[in-house]
Amino acid sequence: MKLPYLLAACALSIAMIGSAQAKTPTDQLIIGMSMNNLLSLDPAGATGNDVVEVNANMYDSLVELDPADTYKILPGLAESWSVAADNRSITFKIRKGVKFHSGNPLTAEDAAWSLQRVLKLNLALASVWKGYGFTAANVEQNIRALDAETLVLTLPEPTDPKLVVYTLGTSVGAMVLDRKKVLANEKDGDMGRAWLTTNEAGSGPFALNEWRQKDVLLMTRYDGYWRSPAKLKRVVLRHMTESQTLRLMLERGDIDVANGMSVPDVEAMKKNPNVGIEAVKRGNVYYVAVSVKDAKFADKRVRLAIRNLIDYDGINKTVMPNYGLYHQRPVQMGLPATLPNPGYKLDVPAARKLLAEAGFPNGFKTTIRVLSDPPFINIATNLQSTLALGGIEASVIPGTGNQVYGAMRDRQFEIIVGRGGGGAEPHPHSSLRSLVYNPDNRDEAKLTNFQGWRTSFISPEINALIEKAEIEQDEKKQTAMYQEIQKLYDQQVGAIQPVSQMVDTVVLQKDVRNFHSHPASTTRWREVSKQR
Repeated sequence: MKLPYLLAACALSIAMIGSAQAKTPTDQLIIGMSMNNLLSLDPAGATGNDVVEVNANMYDSLVELDPADTYKILPGLAESWSVAADNRSITFKIRKGVKFHSGNPLTAEDAAWSLQRVLKLNLALASVWKGYGFTAANVEQNIRALDAETLVLTLPEPTDPKLVVYTLGTSVGAMVLDRKKVLANEKDGDMGRAWLTTNEAGSGPFALNEWRQKDVLLMTRYDGYWRSPAKLKRVVLRHMTESQTLRLMLERGDIDVANGMSVPDVEAMKKNPNVGIEAVKRGNVYYVAVSVKDAKFADKRVRLAIRNLIDYDGINKTVMPNYGLYHQRPVQMGLPATLPNPGYKLDVPAARKLLAEAGFPNGFKTTIRVLSDPPFINIATNLQSTLALGGIEASVIPGTGNQVYGAMRDRQFEIIVGRGGGGAEPHPHSSLRSLVYNPDNRDEAKLTNFQGWRTSFISPEINALIEKAEIEQDEKKQTAMYQEIQKLYDQQVGAIQPVSQMVDTVVLQKDVRNFHSHPASTTRWREVSKQR
């Protein structure tokens, strides 16, 4: 079926749904979601959870993490792997017979080139691999294909090899690209970057047909998929930002899955017998961050005052149901190393005293940058009101992902309400690397994927302990180190204050089967079907 006719058919099937009896096509999965943060499909430069889920269905990874138990590593393109006795290299055996959507055979050379490309382009995802010691200069030497079926990663610096394997199963930058296809679309030495912004070169269960930003993204089943063809023929993502629209479309049968519904609408849908609710805890946290580059927030007493002016209980009770779970630590909940919540509370008198001691007896003016979507904007308005109790007059500046996180990456902000913190890998280092670690605080370092760097907060003591814990092979000692890091971060009043750990709540039609949201956002649709 030609693409224009295909899109017209999809549009017609959706437009025809005007009665309570109407349903989406049996062989299609129609997903309603906000695409505001879907900015590029290039795995090397893609950021945000939405693009991870999209790319997890167009590309394959060397390994996958079991959605029911993320500690369990499952084979992907690598049918097996082994770690050297000295923990300094990992060898992967690439399965034979896999073909890309182009028909080109997938080899270990494609896998090596894909990872090398991330470092050479030096986009957002490069920071993850730089954290393991890989650089553009050493990556060809350390990530090599010995032959068509053998890939070797030599670790430039000591680290926990299991953490590296976890990253290969969770990072969008670790997805394997069709090297020949990408280079055929290279322009001016960009390694296909411009082309991959709106195209794909994968081997996954679905192939991209078309993506119109903030409108629709259409994928069709790849019948040559190495596992076996996906159950459904087509996946359609529709851009919807209004929760009430998502709710109406679900109730009418216009969509199968809704992402990003508001708390009242999710609660209302729980009473609908025709839908189901699926909630999965992710490693990311919602946080309030301040810039230590700003003279006010460089003062520890002001940061502590801000911490005392967050209404954790109120936010988690009124704003975060179906979005997040009460959490105040930089290490995600549920890990052996995670300390109990310290019990921070809204304490206006303590905050006012600290501000007076810091030279701000009458408070000050500031700004809060925030995404305009819930729950971010709701957290920000709550924060605005409690900051006012302490004498701080904060103006809320809503914006898109580029406007908000762009300002944070440029280190040009005062306060941000955001979400992040790694956490895709079930390992404390994943969270600390993202939220706390800052090995080089210079502007020119541009460690934009480290949110600790974005805030300009640096603690040599904490950095050293993070580096030491990462390579500690005694699990008990390693756990103790990670707990000590959390205590130090508490004492030093880090620039990022977690408020709640992310919960991704999805509402779906009852006839949708085998839709399993993944904690690392790598939700795969290859086994999804409909029972009618």
